[in-house]
Amino acid sequence: MSKKILVPLAEGAEEIEFISIVDVLRRAGATVIIASLDDKLLVKGAHGIEIKADCTLHSVSVKELDGIALAGGYQGMINLKNSNQILDLIKTINSDKKLVAAMCASPIVLNEAGVLKGDFTCYPGCETGLNANFISSPTVVNANIITGAGPALAIHFALELVKYLYGQEAYSKLYQELLMPLTKQ
Repeated sequence: MSKKILVPLAEGAEEIEFISIVDVLRRAGATVIIASLDDKLLVKGAHGIEIKADCTLHSVSVKELDGIALAGGYQGMINLKNSNQILDLIKTINSDKKLVAAMCASPIVLNEAGVLKGDFTCYPGCETGLNANFISSPTVVNANIITGAGPALAIHFALELVKYLYGQEAYSKLYQELLMPLTKQ
């Protein structure tokens, strides 16, 4: 069964992370909704790459979502954190015990929404002042909340989302197809 995951697209998002999340989830069979925070569908990332959203955030129904995944990028995180609609979506999705995921700087957004508790990871330096226990790790799975460290680990993070949504078999299949075993050499 296809899971429906919202990946909000904020100005200043880290492009490697954003594209990795969307790409890997779609390879697993998820329906990924790329929604811009405002009425602009073409959004510029942290490194000047423009990404086109499928729709705007206000057109997304939280009831139909199985989760939300946030890419990082410092300015992208600031824009997500400053969106009351994003914070409300995170709170609702978390209260329904559905997937809430964030990587790089964006666990700060989860903290702002009041859902970051227990163990988590993020880009080094972004853990300061957060109400949770930072662990230096590529990813941390804490119940329905998954956090990731940063750009080089974006595919690893996305694969953890696949494992959570679709199970070990789907994870292992994509792990092999994406040639992840070669990264250990």
